[in-house]
Amino acid sequence: MSSVRTRFAPSPTGFLHVGGIRTALFAYLVARHDDGKFVLRFEDTDKKREVEGAKEHLILSLNTLGLKHDEGPDIGGPFSPYIQSQRLEIYHKWARKLIAAGRAYADSYSVKELETLRQQDQQNKTPFLFRNHRPLKTIEWDGTVPLRFKSEPKAYEWHDVVMGDLRSSPESIDDFILIKSDGYPTYNFAHIIDDLEMEITHVLRGQEFLSSIPNYLNLYEALGISRPLLATLPLVLGPDGKKKLSKRDGAKDIMDYIRDGYLPEALVSFIATLGWNDGTTQEIFTMEELIAKFDLNKVQKSGALFDEKRLTWINGTLIRSKTIDDLYELAASYWPEEAADAEASYKRLVLSLLQERLKYLAEIPELSLFFFVEPQIMPELIKNNKHLKKLSRDELINLLTVSLASLNVSDFSIDDLNSRLNQLLVSTNQKPAVLFSLIRIATTQAPASPGLSDTLHVLGKERSLLRIKRQLDSL
Repeated sequence: MSSVRTRFAPSPTGFLHVGGIRTALFAYLVARHDDGKFVLRFEDTDKKREVEGAKEHLILSLNTLGLKHDEGPDIGGPFSPYIQSQRLEIYHKWARKLIAAGRAYADSYSVKELETLRQQDQQNKTPFLFRNHRPLKTIEWDGTVPLRFKSEPKAYEWHDVVMGDLRSSPESIDDFILIKSDGYPTYNFAHIIDDLEMEITHVLRGQEFLSSIPNYLNLYEALGISRPLLATLPLVLGPDGKKKLSKRDGAKDIMDYIRDGYLPEALVSFIATLGWNDGTTQEIFTMEELIAKFDLNKVQKSGALFDEKRLTWINGTLIRSKTIDDLYELAASYWPEEAADAEASYKRLVLSLLQERLKYLAEIPELSLFFFVEPQIMPELIKNNKHLKKLSRDELINLLTVSLASLNVSDFSIDDLNSRLNQLLVSTNQKPAVLFSLIRIATTQAPASPGLSDTLHVLGKERSLLRIKRQLDSL
């Protein structure tokens, strides 16, 4: 195992959320930093929870973010197959080795008998440990009952690349199931065998597995194998910073963010900095920068706060950094239906106005609709405007009438529009918050829009004047 080999091994029981993607990303960066291999493996031994289509969805999610694996279920590799349900004979081979060494035994207890033992320990106010209730009479394991690991409890000290030097007491070790009665291995057994056979050098996983490490260490010893480097990643915390991020807090499918118009590079940069930083004040990283800088020793031990506002800020910043040609390609599927027949040149103009305000691409339909369809008059926009609601109907009519007359003789170039709008401020003795808001509402029927001169220029003279007249008529 001279080269670095990392793996991401999700269970196909649903979508990938931020926590899972972070584990995949960190494993990917470790491999790429050292010119190693990044392996994708599906741990699908819990058939009751498996979701149809989840495998394909997981691969799509990784590929969309640019986390291309070198070996995996869809592309094969030297250690195929990469799906645990297709590797059952491998696990059974290693299980038989443990049986032969006296380190595994058939668990013949019924569910009812096991519950009785639990209740007895509870009444005696002692923790339930299966190793204290090993069957007195052993039976030959024939695959119809669970196979348990026969632990040898002891204290352990080990080094975790992220968490540092750790230790455990013998009480944390118990006899756990290796092979279930359905013939499928448990995660506790299968992942260790897979990591060994696939020559994985670094195992990255979430903090929820930390309490199981002593059992894994005991099993490594029983198998007579060396363990890989272990790296326990800190929790991703919900917005309140008090508990692990959940679906209720916004741990949604990573592809939902993509569908909403979050850029893959924004998601990668955001997720990479959930618990890691390079020691600088840099906020946004390219994939190339992450590969060059990433180091597990710079991953923090404490939980990382999930702040969707920060993700949105990163996304908006990257949108603003795009050339209009690149942004136009990215926005192709986000235009409102009403823009279907619009000229590409016109849509590019609209997009150039929206670019400074866009936080994510799914905002395009709402922000751009008035450029493609005549909006309905919305009286509440004036009534609810804190400046305009103070004006009488006659004052509103007068302001629009004067504005219409001035704009009627404009050539609608941006320079001329800027000049005339500034002149109107002087002649009407009004503030921009009043006059410009009124003209904006009249021409867009929207509570906010890009710069007024730019908006009028793109809408064009005929359309802008017609909309001001319609607003006048409604008053």
